[in-house]
Amino acid sequence: MKIICIGRNYTAHINELENERPEEPVVFIKPDSSVLPKQQDFYIPEFSNDVHYEVEVLVKIKKVGKHISKEFAPTYYDEIGLGIDFTARDLQSKLKEKGLPWEKAKGFDGAAVIGEWLPKTDFENINDLNFTLVKNNEVVQKGNTNLMLWKIDEIIAYVSTFFMLKKGDIIFTGTPAGVGKISPNDYLSGSLEDKELFTLKIK
Repeated sequence: MKIICIGRNYTAHINELENERPEEPVVFIKPDSSVLPKQQDFYIPEFSNDVHYEVEVLVKIKKVGKHISKEFAPTYYDEIGLGIDFTARDLQSKLKEKGLPWEKAKGFDGAAVIGEWLPKTDFENINDLNFTLVKNNEVVQKGNTNLMLWKIDEIIAYVSTFFMLKKGDIIFTGTPAGVGKISPNDYLSGSLEDKELFTLKIK
């Protein structure tokens, strides 16, 4: 299983981090060891003083595919979820300044939170899904998949030209604006169309 992540897929988030709008999807990989075990608290790593939450809609691939066309992409997934792409922002900034890969800032142990999965058939339109992240009873991120620069099926088609997709692979589709720092004792919860899919304590 691999975790494929899409960066800079929401205009407001691009603007809040003062990044350049990409001409094609920004893709990076998290190792399977980055998945936070179910029911486990998230421990802020000792190498960062500025870990940020980034809530994202997730897609689970159900069969092998390569060079998938956009029109056939919907046949490659049945489940939609929600998760967090934790990012050591201070470390990422240092790496970006040097033109180096982001993996140390994005792929560390526990950096991928994966919530519960819901059948795609639960939703009338996957390109119009509301989702939120709540921190300590305050909504800090609010997004809708209709604001994606590249929609889910476009992402699957694009990614599959570089990586063979396999059953169980997970795609993180990008985060909306509102990312921010976590601190010990924070409590996070994420909801997709008002269905809570994960809760998390920060240590």
